[in-house]
Amino acid sequence: MSSTPAVRVDALLAGKARAYTRPGTLSGIDKRPLAGEVRIGELGIAGDEQGDPRVHGGPDKAVHHYAFDHYAAWRDDLGALPLLQTPGAFGENISTQGLTEADVCLGDRFALGDALLEISQGRQPCWKLNDRFDVPDMARRVQATGRTGWYYRVLRPGSARAGDALALAERPYPGWTLQRLAALLYGRTLDPALLEPALRLPLVPSWRKLIERRLQQGAVEDWSRRIDGPASD
Repeated sequence: MSSTPAVRVDALLAGKARAYTRPGTLSGIDKRPLAGEVRIGELGIAGDEQGDPRVHGGPDKAVHHYAFDHYAAWRDDLGALPLLQTPGAFGENISTQGLTEADVCLGDRFALGDALLEISQGRQPCWKLNDRFDVPDMARRVQATGRTGWYYRVLRPGSARAGDALALAERPYPGWTLQRLAALLYGRTLDPALLEPALRLPLVPSWRKLIERRLQQGAVEDWSRRIDGPASD
């Protein structure tokens, strides 16, 4: 992995939770760019909402970052969809060019404006991407490609605006890129020699339980509900 330079934030985005495609569901995935100074608190960007707080949002998923670098590959895969012409297609709060999952590590701390953010986990894509793109296996494609994006927790609230630099302040785990972690989790790894070192990382509780369960049971978890969605009646 090469050194990680500061990058320019091209857009900061937020969205309201609204009725979604399936009856009884809400989603805030439709994010729109924000103008001017934006407040970033412990639960994320001011005015941003999540439709299902059981699995989205919260301190460990306060801010979602998606690399605009991936959009060209998605256009190659899916065609020139209007959704892929500008940031926000994947429900991201931060859009940049120059950082991907291969360039950032778990626990990286980034300064943005006068806020301080820490990478808490990679994104686990869910079925709402299937509906948003009208591609039945979109979430599976996102997971398989590793073009997932990632989440920050907010260590120091502050304010920022589009055009500000996102600058690496600290890297405590330089050997653990999000690309490496994704390969471990989504590659259906069961080898204890590969899984056990990850338990020394500051994993969010759900990821720690996932790895511990694989080591105990010697089996990979069922992703179908998360990634394909609830069964239709």
